[in-house]
Amino acid sequence: MGSLYRSELMSLCQLFLHSELAYDEIAKLGELGVVHFIDLNSEMNSFQRRFVGDLKRCDLMAKKLKFIEEQILADSISIPRLNGFVPAPRPSEMNTLETEIEEIEEQLLENNQNMKNLMDNYAQLNECMQCINKVQQLLTDGQRQQARQSLLGMENPTSGIGAIRRKLTSVMIGRKDSIIPDRMSNIFSGENFVAGIVERCHSTALERLLWRTCGLNVFVRTVTIDFSEDPLLNDITPKDVFMVFFSGAVLGLRVRKICKCYQAKIYDYKDPANNRVLHVTSLFGRVAEIKSVIEETRKYRNTLLRAAAFKAHEWDIKLQKMSAVFMVMNMCNVDITQRYLIAECWIPTADVIRVRNNFDKTGMEKNGYVFLCQIETNKVPPTYFRVNKFTKIFQNIVNSYSIATYREINPAPWTMITFPFLFAVMFGDAGHGLIMFFVAFAFILFEDKIKIDDEIMGTFYRGRYIILLMGLFSIYTGFIYNDFYSRSMNLFGSSWQNPYKANLLKLTPVDMQIDLILPPQYAYDRDKGPYVFGLDPVWNLAENRLTFTNSMKMKASIVFGIIQMTFGVILSLMNFLFVSVLLLIITVKWLMFSSIPGNVFGFFYPGPHCAPSLLIGLINMCMLKPRKEGFWNRSSSSEFEQCYLHEWYPNQGIVEKGLLMLTILCIPVMLFVKPIYLKFKPQKIRDEEVANIDNYAVKFDFVDVMMYQGIHTIEFVLGCISHTASYLRLWALSLAHAQLSEVLWSMMLSMAFSLNTWSGGPMLYLVFWLYGMLTFAILILMEGLSTFLHVLRLHWVEFQSKFYDGHGYSFKPFTFTQMKSFEIANKKGTNVIC
Repeated sequence: MGSLYRSELMSLCQLFLHSELAYDEIAKLGELGVVHFIDLNSEMNSFQRRFVGDLKRCDLMAKKLKFIEEQILADSISIPRLNGFVPAPRPSEMNTLETEIEEIEEQLLENNQNMKNLMDNYAQLNECMQCINKVQQLLTDGQRQQARQSLLGMENPTSGIGAIRRKLTSVMIGRKDSIIPDRMSNIFSGENFVAGIVERCHSTALERLLWRTCGLNVFVRTVTIDFSEDPLLNDITPKDVFMVFFSGAVLGLRVRKICKCYQAKIYDYKDPANNRVLHVTSLFGRVAEIKSVIEETRKYRNTLLRAAAFKAHEWDIKLQKMSAVFMVMNMCNVDITQRYLIAECWIPTADVIRVRNNFDKTGMEKNGYVFLCQIETNKVPPTYFRVNKFTKIFQNIVNSYSIATYREINPAPWTMITFPFLFAVMFGDAGHGLIMFFVAFAFILFEDKIKIDDEIMGTFYRGRYIILLMGLFSIYTGFIYNDFYSRSMNLFGSSWQNPYKANLLKLTPVDMQIDLILPPQYAYDRDKGPYVFGLDPVWNLAENRLTFTNSMKMKASIVFGIIQMTFGVILSLMNFLFVSVLLLIITVKWLMFSSIPGNVFGFFYPGPHCAPSLLIGLINMCMLKPRKEGFWNRSSSSEFEQCYLHEWYPNQGIVEKGLLMLTILCIPVMLFVKPIYLKFKPQKIRDEEVANIDNYAVKFDFVDVMMYQGIHTIEFVLGCISHTASYLRLWALSLAHAQLSEVLWSMMLSMAFSLNTWSGGPMLYLVFWLYGMLTFAILILMEGLSTFLHVLRLHWVEFQSKFYDGHGYSFKPFTFTQMKSFEIANKKGTNVIC
């Protein structure tokens, strides 16, 4: 049996399915969802496969169904909830399903075209009515008389343009004193003006072009049309009515051509006005008829779409299942007799019995229609871990880097604890962790009711369980650091006390700067002991607080890094033992020094000022630098200068040289033992061991194995140094987070608290909200995302590189529960239970 610790045991199986029943049996396997089919026709393209015609029909029906669903949603019709099991349709039902979908599609297309024609006619008739009404209004308002005066210059007939026109007119008819000839008296009849409708965006350009091309020989007026009162015309393009007065047929032809350039609709009207009234009356009747037809057409469309909405999801699921089954059948081969389909598949060994029982229910296996055979193979099986909604997020974090090799140790179980813990080490604020915890808890509490379509919010929602743990661990480390929104809490009473007398402090001048030191021998209460849990709150007031916390967090970071990487090496040993490779050396060292003088490893320890420097000690160890033993000079009964640089336990130099020698000797062991061991093995045993180690059958090549081993040796040796230093990011990000929190507190809330005037209350209220928003945006979101990425790095590189191969591929079972149709159904707010 497999578990989250190692992937499931997989079995390679062959399926022989009778061609007449293959579709039904594969559909049943899709309901089980435990079979990973192998494509036996990978050398063929999609157009050369056996069932490509059926897939094309399914795709065509899916496109038509998508069009129907778009029409349903466009009319704001809700698609009913679909409950119950929907089986995969049989191939014989394809024709019926295709006919139903095509009939509805054709009716919708016809309805859309009819509705478009009706709306176009309705809009044209309304435009025509509006144009007639506006023309009648302009003529009634005396626009014709203004046009007459403008064109003939009647406003000033004795000078300027008016006089020139009068003279030209007299010359034309041979009478010098004539004002207007008789044949010019009708130029302002209905035949000498043009009226129509143009889009509002072209109205100004049309008027400008008419004036430029015709000069003062035309008179133009435009009026805005308002269709806001008619709901059927809400989407129509804004348009204006225009009237152009002119004189002469040639000029009229020019005006009409210019109007057509701007796609204007020109309406011809006849004088007298009573003809226009009769025309408007007839238009009213036609508009009422078309409006009635539009309403009936809409009712029919609504009825058709509501009927289709009840079946839309059922059709969608059937099409998706049918397409999926045909895609699997395209992966199968056909035997020589053309009677059976042959399929190869991976099945979890624990589920082989379920698959057999599924065939036994219908008696197909007993009757010889279905055969299931387990076969031996050297192929690498897929990797499959059984996860739930809690463990899935952690497994996805591991899979985002690479898929575990078959049967190697899965990092996910350890990541569930180490990931949020290392995040909390860097985050380290109980107040900020409390906010994260409550946000994630709300997501979990209402996870069945929350529907999130936003991609960013969906990411946080899917990671609700890991955010919950990160918040919980941040609360824990916040209490360890005694850090609550950058403030310390004195919950259990400090073990430090003020040793100075009040009279001495009162005699000190106010302007005198003094440094009050708390010597441990006078200020520390040894009877009370250390602070019960976490850091003593007195450090929040100390000027050397940063020096102390930096040292503490830096050493803790190295300790956590060594522990995690050592654990990774242990997991690597377990992986090697699993495949029978038995060579690994592990060395671990633990040291602890107190702040109280005493004996450590047989040496007198004067106090914290002689605490050994871990960094300098490691450098001296690698440089083989000679040092004196101990911290105290027994001959002079005094401590050595720079006592923190001395050896802190007996024979430390010998131990360090031994460790260095052991480390150096391990390098050639890692580099040469495996290639040489395989080189002198018999051919058959050697090939079997190479296949066992590398998880696939391959012929032994000494040069390839030597190069492979050399790369891994160099990577491991360099990683021991660089990866250890990389864990210092735990200290660096913790420092950065604490300092940012301190800055926000001191620059905002602390200043607001110091206001003693009447404005202090309102100002504190405003500053508090600003402080809260900045805390959430910067310290929780931005710092949280940054810390998350650093923890990813520590797990993917520093931890997983010690044992994780990650050269596998995912187990992708043929299942109906994760198909596209169900995702669409969830987006539409419906529940699909299959």
